[in-house]
Amino acid sequence: MTATSLKRRCDRREASVDAMDDDAIRELVIRLARPYPAGGEVIERAAILAEGADSVAVMAWITDHAGVPEAAVASAPRAGLHGARLGGGAAEPKAPLRFVLPAGALA
Repeated sequence: MTATSLKRRCDRREASVDAMDDDAIRELVIRLARPYPAGGEVIERAAILAEGADSVAVMAWITDHAGVPEAAVASAPRAGLHGARLGGGAAEPKAPLRFVLPAGALA
């Protein structure tokens, strides 16, 4: 691949990301959302990333529309002398695994 064709490819990608407006993000979120047991909708972060869209803009849109990153549940520490060494003291993931939108946020 030549440098010119690579630049054209990057320019097309940037144009498609820039073209994502509020309506396009709303349609994407509606398509990826599923019912949340406590009410509202939930969207997996992995689904947003797999979509190939501008994930930062999509996650920002979700938080701007009252979406809340769901906190990861910490696992219980392992007991015993070597419990911490065997993975009991693992840190929580830094990025949220999914986002919860309140009922009516996508209406």
